[in-house]
Amino acid sequence: MATLFNILAILVMIAVVVVLLRGLINMMRGGSGNASNKLMQARVFLQFVALVLIMVALYFSGG
Repeated sequence: MATLFNILAILVMIAVVVVLLRGLINMMRGGSGNASNKLMQARVFLQFVALVLIMVALYFSGG
């Protein structure tokens, strides 16, 4: 069970990096502020999900 949550946590962390990079590229290109704001909100949400998955994985691994 912990392995499943570890894999999910890694996938969500990769998604965080992708959203962060898209937000940075949008800001560097001078894109709309609304798009940057939405991307950063998505990043914060994905970080929360990653944190919850890491805590669940630790709980099930007995650590």
